[in-house]
Amino acid sequence: MPTVYVHMVGEDPIVGEVDELPQRTDSILPIKNPRRKDGKDIIYLEQNVTQIIIPLHRITLLEILPGAEEDEIISFVRE
Repeated sequence: MPTVYVHMVGEDPIVGEVDELPQRTDSILPIKNPRRKDGKDIIYLEQNVTQIIIPLHRITLLEILPGAEEDEIISFVRE
């Protein structure tokens, strides 16, 4: 489940997880565990909200953060 930074028009960026990245035909982006970049709650959401749906026309930039499986670096060492 990729973690993304979502930059929206007129809002501070938020962080959350998505099941899959949006396709060309999608019009919404469901986000699980939405929070601010510093990990705090988003002020305009209720405390018990665990998933939000954002229309793609409100998103200006979507940053995809590397996951745990992408952090593993394999290098070759010559002895």
